[in-house]
Amino acid sequence: MKHWGLTTLGLVALAATALLVTVSVLWRDRANERASVDVCALKHADLGSFIDIPGGGFIQGADSRYPEEGPPQKVFLSPFRLQAHEVTNSQFADFVAATGYVTEAEQNGGSAKFTESNTPEKFLSWWFLDRDATWRTPEGAGSTIDGRSLHPVVHVTLNDARAYASWKGGRIPTEVEWEYAASLGLFDPADPESGARRPDGTLRANVWTGVFPVLNSRRDGFAGTAPVACFETSKIGAYDMIGNVWEWTETRFGPAEPRFTIKGGSYLCSEDYCQRYRVAARTSLEVDFSTAHIGFPIAQTVSP
Repeated sequence: MKHWGLTTLGLVALAATALLVTVSVLWRDRANERASVDVCALKHADLGSFIDIPGGGFIQGADSRYPEEGPPQKVFLSPFRLQAHEVTNSQFADFVAATGYVTEAEQNGGSAKFTESNTPEKFLSWWFLDRDATWRTPEGAGSTIDGRSLHPVVHVTLNDARAYASWKGGRIPTEVEWEYAASLGLFDPADPESGARRPDGTLRANVWTGVFPVLNSRRDGFAGTAPVACFETSKIGAYDMIGNVWEWTETRFGPAEPRFTIKGGSYLCSEDYCQRYRVAARTSLEVDFSTAHIGFPIAQTVSP
């Protein structure tokens, strides 16, 4: 990830300044976070609905900001279908109940969690392997998904996502399918960040607000994941393609790479750090590794 060259002293100074400005906002948004769960969750009748993505062409990798995002290229796609939201805890729970499936985090000793750090200038200090973190216990030992049935399922590997998608008669979308659908959904194609915020700065996605990684103001209403559909749909009717959680795709990060591409950014993407809440943004992870900020969508092939 790109680093903006902030020293420890600089981060502390920024955090102190931001804290003075945002302390009242923080308390207000904590209240909003509690209230928003009741008012923004997806209606049960709409859970698992799909949207039709028409065939067509677009420029993949437009607005490249990092070397791995380019070069831009014209791509043509056939029609396909995409679930309108990220797969939820309730959907994944139905899969586990029906099949007895055990995720790789449960089998192999946990999953990665983000944590506040005393050394924020060190990237690896933000993350640690929690052996008790799984999709059932997203915050580790003692946590549950009670009250989070409509949050996106996390701590799932690409292998876990593939198993769920197969059970549902679908598949994981490719990177180009994902980016095409997200591009069609942009509110302003000329503004690559229009999926994350309106021109007046109002947020359209669950991203990090404040000073990353030392202060989260929760201006979007959430400190972590949000229930799916808490933010407005894209122009094609998809929820949370930008922000909330990164989404697995079925595309290798490079021809010889063992890692696969994830798209869309998450609640940890911020304006002052990675800016990966753009449709062209991409990063990667091993197929058998999981984290607290990666989930997945599912797609379906349209028969000719």
